[in-house]
Amino acid sequence: MSTVDYYIEQLNTIQAAKQDSPLAPVRKSALDTFTNMGFPTSRNEEWKYTRIGSIFKKEFRLQNEDITSFNQSSIDAVRLPGHENANELVFVNGRYSEEFSKIISDEIIVTSLEAAASDEYADIVKAYFNSSSKYLKDGINALNAAYAQGVFIYVPKAKVVPHPVYIYNIVDAVADAVCALPRCLVYVSEAAEVSFVETYATLGASESITNQVTEIIVAENANVSYCKIQNDNSKASQVSTTHIHQVGKSYAETVTISLDGGIVRNNLNIVMGAAHSEAHMYGLYFQNGESHIDNHTIVDNVMPHCQSNELYKGILNDRSTGVFNGRIYVRQDAQKTNAFQSNKNILLGENATVNTQPQLEIFADDVKCSHGCTVGSLDEEGIFYLQSRGIPKEVAMSLLLQGFALDILEKIKIEHIRTYVQELIAARLTTQI
Repeated sequence: MSTVDYYIEQLNTIQAAKQDSPLAPVRKSALDTFTNMGFPTSRNEEWKYTRIGSIFKKEFRLQNEDITSFNQSSIDAVRLPGHENANELVFVNGRYSEEFSKIISDEIIVTSLEAAASDEYADIVKAYFNSSSKYLKDGINALNAAYAQGVFIYVPKAKVVPHPVYIYNIVDAVADAVCALPRCLVYVSEAAEVSFVETYATLGASESITNQVTEIIVAENANVSYCKIQNDNSKASQVSTTHIHQVGKSYAETVTISLDGGIVRNNLNIVMGAAHSEAHMYGLYFQNGESHIDNHTIVDNVMPHCQSNELYKGILNDRSTGVFNGRIYVRQDAQKTNAFQSNKNILLGENATVNTQPQLEIFADDVKCSHGCTVGSLDEEGIFYLQSRGIPKEVAMSLLLQGFALDILEKIKIEHIRTYVQELIAARLTTQI
């Protein structure tokens, strides 16, 4: 049996048990898409530099039963700093675990997607669930939607969530190679405010693939901050999708930190569907060994008077490879748009490579847009200057790289998380320079 056939068989079994669910039509449509498309190959332009299909050919298992080997010590080992004062949502092998999660803020509601699709939130789920598929037309996104056993997160009108929401995507690969498919649909209501931190961890020595989708809907005058931290082991690959749709005049900010993993693909879409919206996208990737990072971003300016700013920086060492593909759309009605995009890369190793492709597609005539990219090495004159002041070469290089990363790290709003990431990077510089 081929890998695609295995997933089709498993998903058919799951869907047969949930055929009365309000989500059944979307799941069925997604399964049809996956059946027709399978996994992308290098012939797919959007996956030209990332051979993810080779990963999915391995014998990963969709685990749909309870995990008995996972316990409290398992989550304690991967908890983020500041967890004592945070809401924690735990996914184990792609399934939400209410047992290990905790909600300490009364201002946030967390329920299953199934329940949300059947109760007072049904209209929201119907309108926005799987909206990311409009931008990600591939079998991997469809595979997640066909499974769709996730959670619905709701922030009521005018509520400011005082504690951040930590989302842990944990794979228990102690006994088997596992494919995990976590899913979240988030609705941030009018004048509400919330911060998210999402992270990934694999337990055990087996290989894993996490195919994760988070869709965030932002209403009028709402404020959303989202931070993603990827620091898994070299046998853990990820396809991570974050889709943000600003349906009212609102503010959204994202920071993506990618430090380790096998093959990592990040899809970040921001749809500016309301006039006078504002969005900021920051990313830092620091790769070594033979790791591969692929950041694909889309900013879709649908309505006028919107502003977006995107800055991604990369540091690549050894034989690591990087991809940045950033696309800005300015639709015909999106006059007075301000959209800026920049990608900057430093190659530390002779065998490190990066493919960068910033793009603009503009259909309006009264806009301010720019994009650009740079690829180079560390400033030799800067290193020489620091050495002339008595600073060893390795320390000089470390200082310059920390300075290069600083304007991304300072965008992390939660102090505990910002300090944690800074320590991870400092440790990496100590061992890699």
